[in-house]
Order: sequence, then structure tokens, then C-alpha cells
Amino acid sequence: MNNQPRRMGLKASTVVALMASSVLVLAGCGGSGDKKPDDKVSQSSSSKPAGSTSGGASASASPPQVLAQIKGEKNVEVTISSAIRDTGGFVTVEGMVTNNGTEIFDATNWVGQETALSQSGASMAGAVLVDQAGKKRYYVLRDTDGKCLCTMKLLSVQPKETRPFFAQFPAPPTATTSVEFQLPTMPPAKIQISEG
Repeated sequence: MNNQPRRMGLKASTVVALMASSVLVLAGCGGSGDKKPDDKVSQSSSSKPAGSTSGGASASASPPQVLAQIKGEKNVEVTISSAIRDTGGFVTVEGMVTNNGTEIFDATNWVGQETALSQSGASMAGAVLVDQAGKKRYYVLRDTDGKCLCTMKLLSVQPKETRPFFAQFPAPPTATTSVEFQLPTMPPAKIQISEG
């Protein structure tokens, strides 16, 4: 019976020693109270690209490709992100229109001079692809009602607002991979056609 109180004392001192070492380990993991582990999290989240979102987007998502950027009057910018040739014999050009100006922008001048396309309204109807090597121009396609196969209703684009656009054209020959994108009132831009 003499040994039992001694064993209880050893067990108690062992438990105390284990608890003390656990507290030390936890204190070491917690840092000195200046929240350095959280700083690492905020640094990694602040190093995300400006266009990234946290709504389910993966961290490895790359920014959209830029084939060309065109800056025009009133600080309106057209960014072309793709020009894809599909198997049906079409080229679809896509991108963004950004109003970097201080006034509302309407794309009424982008319809072009062709009266048949005037019913497309403020749109990308006046866009043209120019194959300089083949000496041909490709105009935006139309539907059966005569409206362009392109983004319409480009009205009231607010300052600092960005809107997506597309325009569909007949495809140049497959050997033609470089064309010039032209839009009324904007400078031309060379773009590369990729296979869809």
C-alpha cells in the first residue's frame, strides 16, 4: 500500500508534465500574438490577379487571352480575346468593350454605312475582317431578318463599365491565320485566327 500513493504522485506529475508541454507546443504554434500566420493568408489572397473572383473560381484560372486592344474616341477600348474558326465555315470574334471615359457611350457609329444593317441598331454590325494577303474583306454575317450575327443593344455603356461582345464572319481560307479587325471610328488591329 505504500507504493500506491507514490504511483498516484507519479501519474499526477506525468499528467501535469504532459499538459505543460501541450500548452508550450500550442503557444509556439500560436505565435506571439501578432497573427503572422493570418498575414500569410492575407498576402496570398492579396496577390490574386485583379480580375479574379472568389465565387468558386479556381486559383489556377488564367486571365483571358488578349489578341489585340483598340483604343478609340471618348476613351472607349475594345479588347479582342479570341477569333476562332469553326467547322461550319465561320470565324467568331469575341472580346470586351470598356468605357474608360467620363460620358455614357452608345455604339451607334459602329453599325457602319450599310443601310441594310441599320436595323441592327447600336451594335458591332460594321465590323470587318480584312485578309490583306488574299485581298478580301469579310463582313459580319446576318440572320434571315437582316440583323447582324453580332452583339446588339450596345447602348448606355456607363463610364468604367465593361460589356462582352461577339461578331461572326465568313471564314477566310484555312491558310489565312492572320487578319485585320476593323471597326468604324476605331483603328484597325491585327489578330490571329485559331482553329475551334
